[in-house]
Amino acid sequence: MTELRNVAADLARFRMRVLVVSTVVGLCFLLLAARLVVLQVWRHDELTAQAESNRTAVVPVVPNRGLILDRNGVVLATNYSAYTLEITASRVAALEQTLAELSQVVEITARDRRRFKKLMEESRSFESLPIRTKLTDAEVARFAAQRYRFPGVEIKARLFRNYPYGELASHVIGYIGRINKAEKERLEDSGDDANYRGTEYIGKLGVEQSFETELHGSTGVDSIETSAGGRAVRKLASSPSTPGNTVSLSIDIKLQKLVEDMYGERRGALVALDPKTGEVLAFVSKPTFDPNLFVDGIDADNWQLLNESVDKPLLNRALRGTYPPGSTYKPFMAMAALETGKRSANTIINDAGSWTFGGREFRSHGDRGLGPVDMSRAISKSSNVYFYSLANELGVDAIHDFMKPLGFGQITGIDILGESRGVLPSQEWKRNYYKRPEQKKWFAGETISLGIGQGYNTFTMLQLAQATATLVNNGIKHQPQLVIATHDAVSRARQVVPAQAPVDLGYKAENVAVVRDAMVNVVVDGTAARVFAGAAYRSGGKTGTAQAVGIGAREKYNAARLEEHQRDHALYIAFAPAQDPRIVVAVIVENAGFGAAHAAPMARRVFDYWLMGQYPNEEDMAAVRKGQAGAPIGKPRLVADLVWPPAP
Repeated sequence: MTELRNVAADLARFRMRVLVVSTVVGLCFLLLAARLVVLQVWRHDELTAQAESNRTAVVPVVPNRGLILDRNGVVLATNYSAYTLEITASRVAALEQTLAELSQVVEITARDRRRFKKLMEESRSFESLPIRTKLTDAEVARFAAQRYRFPGVEIKARLFRNYPYGELASHVIGYIGRINKAEKERLEDSGDDANYRGTEYIGKLGVEQSFETELHGSTGVDSIETSAGGRAVRKLASSPSTPGNTVSLSIDIKLQKLVEDMYGERRGALVALDPKTGEVLAFVSKPTFDPNLFVDGIDADNWQLLNESVDKPLLNRALRGTYPPGSTYKPFMAMAALETGKRSANTIINDAGSWTFGGREFRSHGDRGLGPVDMSRAISKSSNVYFYSLANELGVDAIHDFMKPLGFGQITGIDILGESRGVLPSQEWKRNYYKRPEQKKWFAGETISLGIGQGYNTFTMLQLAQATATLVNNGIKHQPQLVIATHDAVSRARQVVPAQAPVDLGYKAENVAVVRDAMVNVVVDGTAARVFAGAAYRSGGKTGTAQAVGIGAREKYNAARLEEHQRDHALYIAFAPAQDPRIVVAVIVENAGFGAAHAAPMARRVFDYWLMGQYPNEEDMAAVRKGQAGAPIGKPRLVADLVWPPAP
């Protein structure tokens, strides 16, 4: 009986164990089934995408950057393909050792190392950075044979920007460079970062920067099937990139070269405009620089040379350089007198060589009196006394209010970034500019020097050119324009970039005629007569000499006693033909002296080029560079006969 009870107990325990095990197994199967439902149903789309991403890779296809052309179709910026040797620092265990071993396979100079170090400081460790660019086929082959020795080092085929004429027009064209941290953040904020996947370069200056959207294009993608080891097997799908559009500039690159060559080693700026449209025909800043230096990332030596040079080659003097206009301001002062009714064209002022106000003597340049002068003679002979007294009659605020619509001390709106405003003084300006109460007050004596373009007046050559164009165009002001058209990369269709609507300042025709005729007299029998002798057209202009440093009231200017950078600037504004102007020029030669000797000869040759198709011969060009030219020397060459491209 006892045995039967033991068997029954054992059987009960066995059944209980079977039940527990069965329950556990059942629960396990239920959990497994639930997990399968989650994976197969609820997370199906997510896991399918993950599996697909493990099998495929999306590779960005970088677009070709658009070209930049001059007004006649000459290519100023283009692209070429080359191999680069690149290092991803995060994947390299011993960087210095790797560089030492790499240099045994491919030539790596000290300059390459310095540039690479600079790029590393500006970039993240996981980015691929070039240690060598433009590898030869032999160098590519040597590295490929020993690639296994260099994890984290690879060869890439990249498009490089090329500026075929080097320094020519570099301030206008600008350059591209590697995208820095601030630019990356700006792209992310604007939502454009997706379009820059795979792109490491962006416009940094000039047209390259201002028209980045047009020039960059649209990035495409390739969907690639990959093996378990990450090796590409085949292309699954492709969305091609769209190249950037071609951009056409208004400048004539041959005229640009002529002007840059005329400057030689001198510093300065020249702006030539079409007064009827606002198109910029030449936009020169000297000295200049080679934008090709920046394409791969400029090395420390070249950056130091450019950045620390006393000549400031990176400064766009036409856009950002501000100068006193000197006597080139006088035609605008005369126009202010006529339009405000403060003085008529026939009013006679006696120029005795100096003018006294508040016990201070304001002298004429050279201390020579011109005797009785009316408005026309005051402009053509450049009477300081006439305009000292006129400034006093007008007052600083009336001068400011008349000059502001002309664009003095204002942003012109030209289609590249970085323009300087300069200073057009007024009583309000002085109150806002200075901090100490005793400095805020405007003194009547400060107005006097404004009449001859000195004092607080500082303007850019672009502003001076625009104001001259407005004056000779009967008071109709056009916004300066550098880019006149784009060409679609796909359809090749040319799209004209619309100009801003002109503004009519409402000048009286008879007042404009008085000032224009007076500027013509400057060329006929005034301060620029020698330079324009024998010209086949009639032009108008105004010479100017502007102080770079102040000279005491009782001191006389003596260039020989001053350092070169302290000497007067030479200026000239001009238009031609006189009866129907098609070109306007504003030019400054820094620290050169008299405008008639250094600036006016350059304007004469610009007009000869544009209106007559003539180009100076070598003897004449050499004389212009030295400031020893008047009218052209010898027989000029024909622009049509010039060999282009020029010799490097």
